[in-house]
Parts: sequence; C-alpha cells; structure tokens
Amino acid sequence: MRKSLSVVALVAATALSMAACSDGAGTDAALGTLKVGVNPVPHGEILQFVKDELAEAAGLDLQIEVFQDYVLPNKALDDGSLDANYYMHGPFFDEQVAEFGYDFVHFPGIHIEPLGVYSTKLATLDDVPDGAQVGVSNDPANQARGLRLLEANGLFALADTGGSAPTVNDLAENPRNIKLVEIDPQLLAVNLQDFDLAVINGNYAIEAGLKPSTDALILESGENNPYSNIMATRTELKDDPRVLKLQDLLHSDQVRQFIQETYTDGAVIPAF
Repeated sequence: MRKSLSVVALVAATALSMAACSDGAGTDAALGTLKVGVNPVPHGEILQFVKDELAEAAGLDLQIEVFQDYVLPNKALDDGSLDANYYMHGPFFDEQVAEFGYDFVHFPGIHIEPLGVYSTKLATLDDVPDGAQVGVSNDPANQARGLRLLEANGLFALADTGGSAPTVNDLAENPRNIKLVEIDPQLLAVNLQDFDLAVINGNYAIEAGLKPSTDALILESGENNPYSNIMATRTELKDDPRVLKLQDLLHSDQVRQFIQETYTDGAVIPAF
C-alpha cells in the first residue's frame, strides 16, 4: 500500500509540475534573464515598452542598460556584459565587425530613424551660403549616409569611390565651397548653432527636442532604406531562446503599433 501511495504522489507531483510549466494563461516557460544595451531614444523607449507590456508574459526577464554613445554597447556585448544590443543600423554593424573583429550576428530590422539635415540659421537649402560650415558624423557609416543625403539634394557631388563608403575627402564637385566638419554624432544636435547645417541621426534629434517632420530641411525617405536599426548578439547566442523570443517581440504587432502611435512626427517608423 505504501508503494502504491508513493506512486500516486509522484504522478500527482509530476502533473502539478507540468501544469505550472504550461501555465493555463498561455505564457511560455520562464526563459530567464536577458541583458540588452540600448541608446536611450528611441531604442530604450521601444525596449521599455516590450519589458512593461510583453516580456513577462513571454517568460523573459528583460534587463535594459542605457548607453549614450555608439561604441560602448558593442564592447559590452563582446566582453559578455550584455547578451544583446539594440542601437545600430546594418551598415554601422558591418563597419564595427570589420574594424574590431567582433563575432556578432544581427537580426532583421526593427525600425528606421530617418536622417535629417537641420539648421538654426537657414530656412531652405537655397539659402546655403558660399563656404557654409556643415556638421557631419565622424563615424564612417553615418558619415557616408549623410554625405549621400547631401549629394542627393544637390549640395555637392561625390567622387567615385569604387564601392567604398565615401568620406569628407571624396568631394568631386563643390561649387559652394562647403566645409565639412566631422564631430561625434551625439554632439551634432546640441551644437547645431555652431553650423550652417548639420546632418543629425533621428535618435539624437529627438533627444534634442527637434521634430524631424517639421524641423528638418531634408528628411531621409524610409522606403527601401538599408539603414534600419537591428538587434545584435554574439554568434554563440544566435539560437538562444531568450534572444529569439526578444526578436519575436520586437517584430510584434504591438511594437509596430507602439512605434506608430508614439513617434507621430515621423522621427521613427517601423521597418517590418
């Protein structure tokens, strides 16, 4: 009899354990903690929405670490301080991997922050004076992106670089004698008054209180834009259930709706 009771107890305990894991509410079994690095806006805001509204039900303990620059999040991911980061666009990811030899992978794009050209001195590009000082990012990927935007709007012509990313030294035609000034991208918005024009990343424009849809003299199109922002992780974690779950959540209908309803001025648009 004691043996029979022990078997019954074991079966009951197993059933309770299975029920707890399956969870009648339809949530996944606990996946554990995932530490993700972000820039504050909009990446941090989007990820905070995921943490507040979606992560717990998906069994994910999401921890967010905010960085103010474009270098440290990759260093932290590489040394294991982070499990993933969400702040780069594809070309910047490629540049960082090539320069530092990171063993990283990335997933499809989540959102796009249209690059904009801003000024506190000029109302239109027609007003750009001879010898204008134009601030551009000093990181190669964003610099090339900004230069192409300026070229597309007739400020100068770039030289043929044979497929390499253009730099400030690659102007073939410069009829207005524009002087390109390289500066850290996060400083462009706060030092906008020092330039006639500045090419500013969307997240830094938002942080500085600029509204891309109304304040930008030129705003990059989001259609077929290769500069969508992505989540990256170490290659060893590319199949980690925690990483894959976060990627699913970041591409959910709820996140798309959050982006569309939060950034109504077009500063951030979904890339999926």
